[in-house]
Amino acid sequence: MMVNFDAEIVKDHRKGATQGWSYVEVPQAIAHQLKPGYKQVYRVRGKIDGQLFSGMALTPAGDGDYSLPINGRMRKLLKKGEGDMLSLSLEEDKDFTIEMPEDLEICLLDDEADLMGRFMALAKSHRNYFINYINGAKTEPTRTKRIVMTIEAMALELDFGAMIRLDKSRRMV
Repeated sequence: MMVNFDAEIVKDHRKGATQGWSYVEVPQAIAHQLKPGYKQVYRVRGKIDGQLFSGMALTPAGDGDYSLPINGRMRKLLKKGEGDMLSLSLEEDKDFTIEMPEDLEICLLDDEADLMGRFMALAKSHRNYFINYINGAKTEPTRTKRIVMTIEAMALELDFGAMIRLDKSRRMV
């Protein structure tokens, strides 16, 4: 069921992981129409000011309310920023999937330590962190480095955050 509403773009000025993020607030009443009784992150699709999108994460914000991050690419496309109003049409994105890159799959399978098993044992959302990180590389050398980092993380049984911290500590030396 598609739910329509208007919301203002808000920017998070608090210190922390979401500092600087832009998002719209999705009140509990609207979130309940999308996925009744659900209190975790889920994906939505629809339109923002007429622009189609899919696979965006609707994130719990407390007290039953949710937030929908609006990334820089979408804000630029809409020509909107903090304080601007958006017209949204949302529904749950039940078809959302992120495909594992073939090169990552080959590397995970090419090992006796069952790295593929370790990777697949991660929660789907955690696997997506790794996959999006790899797919976000702009050059082939960067992509290759990120695949190597992911393989090492599976060998060391690291989650995504620990992998990033390890890489950062190595670059500090």
